Amino acid sequence: MTRYPTDLSDTEWACLVPHLPAPKTGGRPRAHSLRTILDAIFYILRSGCSWRLLPRDFPPWRTVYHYFREWRLASVFEQINTVLRERLRIRLGRNAQPSAGIVDSQSAKSAGVGGEARGYDGGKKVRGRKRHLLVDTEGLVVKAKVHSAKVPDQDGLKLLLEPARTGVSRLKHLWLDAGYEGRGQRWAEEVLGLSVEVVRKPPKPTPRSRHQRRWRRSGRRNGPKKARR
Repeated sequence: MTRYPTDLSDTEWACLVPHLPAPKTGGRPRAHSLRTILDAIFYILRSGCSWRLLPRDFPPWRTVYHYFREWRLASVFEQINTVLRERLRIRLGRNAQPSAGIVDSQSAKSAGVGGEARGYDGGKKVRGRKRHLLVDTEGLVVKAKVHSAKVPDQDGLKLLLEPARTGVSRLKHLWLDAGYEGRGQRWAEEVLGLSVEVVRKPPKPTPRSRHQRRWRRSGRRNGPKKARR
C-alpha cells in the first residue's frame, strides 16, 4: 500500500489503539484494519478532499465514512483528544486539568446545503457555520462546538461551555474575545463562577504613526525633507 505523510507511525498507532471501540460480537469479521481506516480519515481531514475522491489504495470511501460517523456520534475522537491532551500536559509538568482557558470563534464558509445548521454571520459577512474553541494556555483544545454562523457569540459561549461543565471543573479563569462581551460574559461569571477577562485588539495605527515608524527605521528623525522649489 502507498504510504502518505498523514499515515500513522507505529508509535502513534500504539497510543491510539487502546481507545478505539472493541469489535462487536457476531457478524462477519472486519475486512479492513482499523489502522488503515484511521489513515484514510486523517488523509481526508488533512487534504480536504471529498469522501468520493479518497485514493483507491485506501478502503472504500463508504466504509471509511461509516467508521468516521460511528466514532463521531460515540464521541470517540473527543475521548482520544482528552486522553492525549492530559498526557501531554502531565509531561509538560502541568496539572492534567487546566485552571485557565481561552475562547474564540471563527465563521467559515460551507456548502450550499445544511438547512438550519447553516446561517449568515452579519459581522463577518460569511454564510456557513461557526466554530467555537476552548483551549488551555498551551493551545491544546479542551472543547469545540460547531453550529450555524447566525448564532451570536454570546449564545455560542453557552453552547460551548454548558456541556463541558463537568469536564472542566478545575477551570477558574477565562480569556474572551470582545465578541463575547455582554450576556455571554455575565453568564460565565454568574452561572459558572469564572473570573473573565475580555481581550481587545490593539487600535490600528494612524497613517501618521505608520510613517513615523518607517522614518525611524530608516534613520530619519524629523520626517521627509521638503522638496526644493
